[in-house]
Amino acid sequence: MRMISLELRVVLEDNGFKVDSFNDPLLALENFKPDSYDLLILDIKMPKMNGFELYKQIKKMDDKVKTMFLTALTELQEYEEFRKEVFPKFGERYYVPKPIENEELIKRVSKILSQIKNNQHIPEE
Repeated sequence: MRMISLELRVVLEDNGFKVDSFNDPLLALENFKPDSYDLLILDIKMPKMNGFELYKQIKKMDDKVKTMFLTALTELQEYEEFRKEVFPKFGERYYVPKPIENEELIKRVSKILSQIKNNQHIPEE
């Protein structure tokens, strides 16, 4: 988990993104600053609290936050069930299957941020 987080941070920062990175979801929750983030990237499987639970807690502090979930294909069914329950509207969340190549991650994040900025719906892939 720590290596993935570090690699994502380096890749995103090397491509001009400002990043706050946490390996512990409880620390991420404690340090979350409402109205400060354009996009959260959350892994679904994390120790202590999964990405869905973390999202629900963060959403209580910032109901406008946009989120991209990283998920292994084995977690896709769990994600779909969660998506239907928590995200009745489109454009609030996105998922990206992992593993993902760095270039594809940057492309996906850039596309999401561009469409958020332009207030457009992003279809899930």
